[in-house]
Amino acid sequence: MQNKDACTSIMVGKKASLDGTVFIARNEDRVKAIEPKRFLVKPAVKDRHETYISPYNKVTVTLPESGMRYTSTPSLDQTAGPNEEDGINEANVATSFTESVYANDRVLAYDPYVKNGLAEDSLCTLVLPYIHSAREGVEYTGKLIEKFGSAEGNGMQFADADNIWYMEVVTGHQWVAVRIPDDCYAVTPNQVAIEDINFADPDNYMWAYGIQRFVEEHQLNPDHDRWNFRHIFGTSTQKDRHYNTPRTWFAQRYLSPKASQGQMPEDSEMPFIRKAEFKIANEDIQYVLKSHFNETPYDPMGDAPERKTYRAISLSRTAQSHILQVRDLNKYKTSIHWIELGVPAFNPYVPFFANADDTDESYRNVPEKMYLKSAFWLNEALAEVVESHYQEFIEKDEDYQKELNEWARRKIAQVDKETLNLEGQALTDYLTEQNHEVAVHYNKRTTELFYELLTEGCELSRMSFKMDPNL
Repeated sequence: MQNKDACTSIMVGKKASLDGTVFIARNEDRVKAIEPKRFLVKPAVKDRHETYISPYNKVTVTLPESGMRYTSTPSLDQTAGPNEEDGINEANVATSFTESVYANDRVLAYDPYVKNGLAEDSLCTLVLPYIHSAREGVEYTGKLIEKFGSAEGNGMQFADADNIWYMEVVTGHQWVAVRIPDDCYAVTPNQVAIEDINFADPDNYMWAYGIQRFVEEHQLNPDHDRWNFRHIFGTSTQKDRHYNTPRTWFAQRYLSPKASQGQMPEDSEMPFIRKAEFKIANEDIQYVLKSHFNETPYDPMGDAPERKTYRAISLSRTAQSHILQVRDLNKYKTSIHWIELGVPAFNPYVPFFANADDTDESYRNVPEKMYLKSAFWLNEALAEVVESHYQEFIEKDEDYQKELNEWARRKIAQVDKETLNLEGQALTDYLTEQNHEVAVHYNKRTTELFYELLTEGCELSRMSFKMDPNL
C-alpha cells in the first residue's frame, strides 16, 4: 500500500463556475520534500499487443489494442510505477486520480486490500486513454476493481464538458461514486467524503455490485435510518480532525461564507457537496489550493501559538498541482490543463491547451538534480527563496502571480479567437505551438523574479556586518 497521506481535491460544476466550464483540481502532495514531476503528452496507440506490469506491486493487466492521446504528469522516478496522476484525453475527458482515502478496520476486516491490485501508480495509465465520458470513467474503473481488486483507498475525479463524477474505492472491492450537481462544488481532503447514497437513482449514483449485501451481511451500518457511505466505510479519528477536516473547513469558509458559518476546523460532519454562493472562477480554485489557512491563527507562516495545529492545504512537499478545465469543444475548441510546479502558495498555474502533440522541453526534460532551465526545478528554487524571506518577498511574489494570471486570461482569449477556423491537425499544431509560447513566457518571468529576489536576499543575510562609524 503506497498512499501518500496527502492531496486536496476540488470539483466545480458548470453552473457553479464563472465561465460555465467544468473544473476538477488537486494538489498532489507526496512524502518526500521534493519529487520531480514531468508534464507530457502520451501519443495515441493502435494495433498494440502489450501487457502492463506495475513496477510497484506487479499488478498485471492486458492493455487494449487502441488508446487515445492524453496529457499526464508522471514522476521522474519510475521505479515505483508511472504515477501519471492526472490528464485530459483527446475525447475531452479529464481525470485526476489518487486522492488517498482511508477505510475503518471494521470494513477492511471483511474486504482487505489486494496486495497486487490496482494502486495509484497505475490508475491514470490504465484508465484515461480508454474512456469517452466521465460516467464511462467510473464504469471502466469499477470493472478493473472488480477484476483485480484495489491495493489501497483512493478518491478519483472524472469530468467531461457536462459532468463531474467523484468515485471512492475504499476496500479491496467496495466503491461508490456520485455525480456532482451542476450548480455545486465539492472539496475532499484525504478522508472518505461521499455521504448518503440513493440506490433508486442510478443516474446520479453508482456503486460496486453487491455493496448493500456486503454491508448488511457483516452488520456494518451504524445508522438507524440512512445509508451513509462515510459513516459505514470512513474514519473519524484525531488524525482526521487535525490533518484532514481543517482543509474542508477553510475551503468552505471561503467558497460558502454564509452556509459554513459556525463550522469549526475539527467538525467531522461538514457536507461534501455544497451549492456555490457565488460563481467560482479559476482564480478562486487557485486561492484554495494555494492557501495555508491565510488570515487565521492556524497559518504556519504566521506567529500565533496555534500556527502548527493543523495541516495546511499548500505544502512545501506538493509535487505538483493541477486544475483541469474541461470546456465545450464546440465553443472553445480545446480544454486546458493548468499546471503548478513548486509550492502552490508561491508559484503560478500555467495554462496548457490539451489538444497538443507535445510539451515544452522545459517541462518534458527534468534532470534528477537542480537545473534552472527545467520548469520544475526553476519553480522549486523560486519557492525556496520566497519562503526563506516570506515577509520581505511575499508581496512581490503575489504580484508576479497576479500578473501571470492576467496574462493567461488574455492569451487564452486570443487563442480561442484564432482557433475559430482551425480544425484537425492544423488546430493541434497551432495549439502545440501556443503551449511552447506559454512555457517560454512563464519561464522568463519566473527566472527574472528568482534572480531579483536572490539578489535582494543577499542583503538580508544575518552574516552581514557594518562597522559603527562612531567606534
